[in-house]
Amino acid sequence: MKLSKTHGADLSLLLVTFVWGSTFVIVKWAIEDLPPFPFLAVRFALAFVSLLPFLWFQRNHINKASLLCGATAGVFLFSGYAWQTVGLQYTTSSNAGFITGLSVVFVPALVTFTTRKLPSRNLILGILCALTGLAFLSLGNSFQLNRGDLMILVCALSFALHIFFVGRYAPQTNATVLASFQILTVSILSGLATLLFPQPSIHFSSTAWFALLVTAIPATSLAFFVQSKMQQFTTSTHTALIFSMEPVFAAVSAYFLAGELLTPKGFFGAGLVLTGMLIAEFSGSQSESPS
Repeated sequence: MKLSKTHGADLSLLLVTFVWGSTFVIVKWAIEDLPPFPFLAVRFALAFVSLLPFLWFQRNHINKASLLCGATAGVFLFSGYAWQTVGLQYTTSSNAGFITGLSVVFVPALVTFTTRKLPSRNLILGILCALTGLAFLSLGNSFQLNRGDLMILVCALSFALHIFFVGRYAPQTNATVLASFQILTVSILSGLATLLFPQPSIHFSSTAWFALLVTAIPATSLAFFVQSKMQQFTTSTHTALIFSMEPVFAAVSAYFLAGELLTPKGFFGAGLVLTGMLIAEFSGSQSESPS
């Protein structure tokens, strides 16, 4: 029964990853008109509003502890988006894609540090396979360090910490409350960043509104609710491995929506990421507790 719940949770998280990857091109189009911080502020605000009716029915679960859990997860989630946004101005998309993917290594490292327990051999093999795949999928012929790479590294660590803390909070925190308040935190911090940092011209074009409406519910409120709920039944390391599929799904959506072709090296990398995830999924290893 426990194994069935784990596989069901992993499948749900894979669907979330598919949604994130599939909306990548749409978001890329939108931020040409609406800069990233205002886009995130409105996107997460709309997502929070969409959760308010459900939050009302779960209001008995709202307390200082659950608010703190949601806010903490939200700070790390915002930090990931913020450092990625700033870092992309100083580095290449390929470097950023690969370095962001390092969260697949950071999460098990955090788990090992806190539990003093190494992942199983199969899990380590899956992680290395996914990491190698990300390199083939994201990087060009050479990996040259840029000014923004350290910023993207902080972004990757932030996303890893988000996954790690959601994994710690999910078993004892109501999923609706946990998702709602991390979403609200990201919206507030993105709004503050919009006011504090100079922004290019803000234009709420039809493309921007379309992207906001598409991403607010399936890619934000629903996605983070599913993550908050399903990390009760699977491990943080499995979650990180599953999320490493996002660039694979992004490449597929870029082909269908923008006509971008994946190179043979990219296909090989995508296959390695998928292989790494499957190795971890079907290895039968439960060395890390879901809680």
